[in-house]
Amino acid sequence: MLRISEIFYSLQGETRTSGLPTVFIRLTGCPLRCTWCDTEYAFKGGSLMSLEDIVAQVDEFNPGYVTVTGGEPLAQKACQQLMSMLADKGYEVSLETSGAFALDDVDSRVVKVMDLKPPASGESHRNLYENISLLDNKDQIKFVIADRGDYDWSVSKLIEFGLSERVSDVLFSPVSGQLSPELLAGWILEDRLSVRFQIQLHRIIWGDKSGV
Repeated sequence: MLRISEIFYSLQGETRTSGLPTVFIRLTGCPLRCTWCDTEYAFKGGSLMSLEDIVAQVDEFNPGYVTVTGGEPLAQKACQQLMSMLADKGYEVSLETSGAFALDDVDSRVVKVMDLKPPASGESHRNLYENISLLDNKDQIKFVIADRGDYDWSVSKLIEFGLSERVSDVLFSPVSGQLSPELLAGWILEDRLSVRFQIQLHRIIWGDKSGV
């Protein structure tokens, strides 16, 4: 059983598959409290569902892509089994995780999209840097950046861990309403970084609400 906040079909708003129709499975609960979190409604509540019922609901959409997100999905142990079941069905499965939980038991077929939390998130002390060695060239690392200090910190981690050579994409995102996308884009171009700039496509289309 897993406690599920919502399951919905939408366009992927971020990551390498941005714009592609995707089923999202949002698990309830997260031990982190990032200052800029936009899914606080998933911290509690939700409904208990069996893994079989979750997979059956995904099947109704016949998607190519499935994203398991939260909250923090790895806070519920049965998440690992769910991702394997989805991969067994032939879906391309991605996991959106805070980086505060060990990734060593994640099915090798799953695309890991892992945050590294910069200082302004209030949760940078939760980063498990040993997870970086568990990422490969299909995985992605995301930095959500609130200010110039966050940007400089992110660039330092990009260099320190050779992230551009380790994963398929390093993603730099501005915190909505705090950092101008134009400003972040300018910094990236000025420094000639090998990163992918992204903004939340789903929020541009539908605004700041759940189920999109």
